[in-house]
Amino acid sequence: MPSPKTFTKIADHFRERILSGELEPGAKLPTNREIAGQWQAAAATVSRALQALQVENFIRTTPRGTYVADDPRWTLSARDRLARVQRVKSFLAEGETSRVTAAELITPPLYVAEIFDLEPGDQVVRREWLAGRGKTRTVFAVNWYPAPFAALVPDLLNTAPGRNHGLSARVLEATGRTITHARDDMHARPADAREASALGLPVGSPILAGAHRWSDAEGIIEYGEWCLPPRFTIGYEYQP
Repeated sequence: MPSPKTFTKIADHFRERILSGELEPGAKLPTNREIAGQWQAAAATVSRALQALQVENFIRTTPRGTYVADDPRWTLSARDRLARVQRVKSFLAEGETSRVTAAELITPPLYVAEIFDLEPGDQVVRREWLAGRGKTRTVFAVNWYPAPFAALVPDLLNTAPGRNHGLSARVLEATGRTITHARDDMHARPADAREASALGLPVGSPILAGAHRWSDAEGIIEYGEWCLPPRFTIGYEYQP
């Protein structure tokens, strides 16, 4: 049986090179025999690693060789995530898992205080989390909520595994609020040190960064900031 350790290392190696942009769309990978020689691995181990990358849509194979896929990976936009929340489903895309790295009541930065229309010294809930598929990190995000929500939904301050699942839907249910207005803003820029560390990228790597605001007549229900690594794309469907 192929060694899981070597198989994982080979898959991780090429996945990271693709995500970093070192291997661009259309770039040709070494042959299976060349990879086997470089890694001193069995042919079956190399095939298993490349099959995993093909299933994840990172590469494509042709009779002429193996190439980095032309089509980028997809992840949910804030609009798509909102639609899932309103259907009381997961905030995550299919196959994604999440890990909460911080959950706290804090006095927010000035720009966040202005978004929530807070008085000086007022607090908000801040939740920081990462989503991914396997070892690939797909989203780094920070969500902000009004402080009174923490009493109604204690999991807002819980970092235990699984507590991020369906959280936005539970907030709506517990507060009795309904999102009537939503806005997304996005821009491409280099990753700062914190974002690069979270996504496993070199500082300065290109990312797509964005923010969403979900509100009703009473004010902001959720404000979120997020960023995606290279080769991850979001898209919208619309009727002409």
